[in-house]
Amino acid sequence: MQTSSIFTFWIRFSFLLCLAFSTASYSDDDLLPSVEEIQQRLNASTDAADVSEQISTAGKEASGTGNMKLALNGAVTIGTLDGANIEIAEEVGDENIFIFGLTVDEVKTLDTNGYNPYHYYENNAEIRACLDWLDTDYFTPGKPGELSAIKDCFLTGGDPYKVLADFQSYADAHKALDKAYKNQQQWAKMAILNTALMGKFNSDRSIEDYVENIWHLTPCKSS
Repeated sequence: MQTSSIFTFWIRFSFLLCLAFSTASYSDDDLLPSVEEIQQRLNASTDAADVSEQISTAGKEASGTGNMKLALNGAVTIGTLDGANIEIAEEVGDENIFIFGLTVDEVKTLDTNGYNPYHYYENNAEIRACLDWLDTDYFTPGKPGELSAIKDCFLTGGDPYKVLADFQSYADAHKALDKAYKNQQQWAKMAILNTALMGKFNSDRSIEDYVENIWHLTPCKSS
């Protein structure tokens, strides 16, 4: 794994970590969840593959075969408008996928105008609570500040993958997903449609695309 890939992994992992451990809102009187509660949440997230998380920053995804396979097997996608998510959304319809976050054009506009991650830190109580939590010794007993580097990569590091900019939209999409999942009839329909409408991603069609648009080959007729 290259250094840039490791950096991307930790940024995105901390995004999910913060969301998994957070509550809907924070005040000075709120209590942090216990270790047991955190473990229950993490266990619940790995019991099945009902949901396909595809959270790359728009414009950064190189491929998308993993989410194609998940959708083919009935997992409903929550993701950005990036990579294969775009094509999956076109096939299954907006009502059978959960899209969040900035578009490629919006990412470019933020970069052009000057992206300031402190704006999101200062104006979103949940983001602020999550990042400040990393300065404590909650996850590293007796060693406060051991995880501050993750917070720093978002703020002083400039948050190059726009995680803070996508955070609220991601949280809102998860609330919509949670509501849909509680309606098992609706969820079953979404899962079935995801499977039924993935024909576009079969290997024959994909190879034909490579032959025509990348390799520019002329098919040979079999004798």
